[in-house]
Amino acid sequence: MNLQEIKQKLFNKFAINGWDKVFRSFVFSSDFDDIITKLWDLSNDNKKFTPPLKQVFRAFEECPYDNLQVVIIGQDPYPQLGVADGISFSCSNTNKLQPSLRFILEEVDRTVYNNEVISEDLNLKRWSNQGILMLNTALTTEVSIIGSHYEIWRPFTTYLLDWLNINKSELVYVYMGKKAEEWSSMTDDTNIKYFVKHPASAAYNGSKWASNDLFNKINLHKKIIW
Repeated sequence: MNLQEIKQKLFNKFAINGWDKVFRSFVFSSDFDDIITKLWDLSNDNKKFTPPLKQVFRAFEECPYDNLQVVIIGQDPYPQLGVADGISFSCSNTNKLQPSLRFILEEVDRTVYNNEVISEDLNLKRWSNQGILMLNTALTTEVSIIGSHYEIWRPFTTYLLDWLNINKSELVYVYMGKKAEEWSSMTDDTNIKYFVKHPASAAYNGSKWASNDLFNKINLHKKIIW
């Protein structure tokens, strides 16, 4: 399969839920050529990255563009091989709960449902289907090397956030962690912004993740079934 065929196949994925109108010009640009070529070269050098290419754009496949309400921005995918499934924080490939998602679900259960509804669903497509774009600032990472693909995906993330800022107002943006917060200036004040620490920070230091009642705050503007 040559580069143009790969790009067309990926573009077809964007068309599943209406994102083709967003990415039409980008997918057929030299910037997207560079991204695909770099991933291809890494693969040829036996440098494994995650998630697999067929799942890289799953966040868009599962989130209807016309119903987009919330953009939750993380950092990059789980770095362990076979864990990331293309939706940030989701881990449906293994059905083994990852610490970051555990903190998120615990906060949802505690703050929204008073611990009366305990979620065990590790596939966050249920959030995506409601119009939550679960986005990482980099859509891939080299296995075991956190942050290794930030620069590869920078043109893509820049294009996406700029397009949404111009064409979609009154969205709720959530920036999880310092890496995500770096992108907040691309979104103007016609949108709502929330900033929280990345849940992985709590996993690293053994503390409790401070969500600052994030999920109830989002529901002041958008009605989400968490």
